[in-house]
Order: sequence, then C-alpha cells, then structure tokens
Amino acid sequence: QVQLVESGGGLVQAGGSLRLSCVASGRIFRINAAGWYRQRPGKQRELVARILSLGTTTYADSVEGRFTISRDNAKNTVYLEMNSLKPEDTAVYYCNADIFTTVTNLANYWGQGAQVTVSS
Repeated sequence: QVQLVESGGGLVQAGGSLRLSCVASGRIFRINAAGWYRQRPGKQRELVARILSLGTTTYADSVEGRFTISRDNAKNTVYLEMNSLKPEDTAVYYCNADIFTTVTNLANYWGQGAQVTVSS
C-alpha cells in the first residue's frame, strides 16, 4: 500500500511564503512523475505544477515565477515552494504521483490535501 502525506500548509499573509512537502511511503520502487494540484473554493481542482522523473517542470500560468516544484528521490519527497502568495492562492493543495510499486506496476496516488490560506 502506498500513501502520500502532505504537510506545510497553514495561514500566511499576502506576500508571504510557504513550503509544502509530500512524502510517499509504503511499497515504492520508484516515483515517476509527480505534481501539485489545488482546489479553490467553488472551483474545480487544477494543476499547479508538475515534475517529471528527470526533473523537467511545468507550471500553471497563474503561479509561474512564484512557485517552484522540486523532488528528493532519496527521500521519496516532493516539495512546492510558494512565494509572493496572493489571496487567490487560497485552496486545498493536493499531492499527486505516478508510482512504480514494482518494476512494471505503475499506479496513480493522491494525498489527503493541505489547506493553504492567504490573508489580504
């Protein structure tokens, strides 16, 4: 069984910073692609940032230049550094990853979500 656990959410003032962490545990052979999604109040879940196995990154236009996604393969951890936060960044942030549990068995997993609230 594989679990993704996010941490690092909280309340911050506009212009501030937070770093989210997502730790994968359980039967893990290798993490392939991973990403952070968010669901703002009254909105659909949207992709914020994604990182491929070799480190290639992509970002939503709304966070480009402010957010940075990174990974530590040795720790099975994915990070989201969020700077210059805006009230519109308020959302529940979810970690998502494609994980090989064996050499050939690939499945997609979600974390439980971390609340990020940015006050104006």
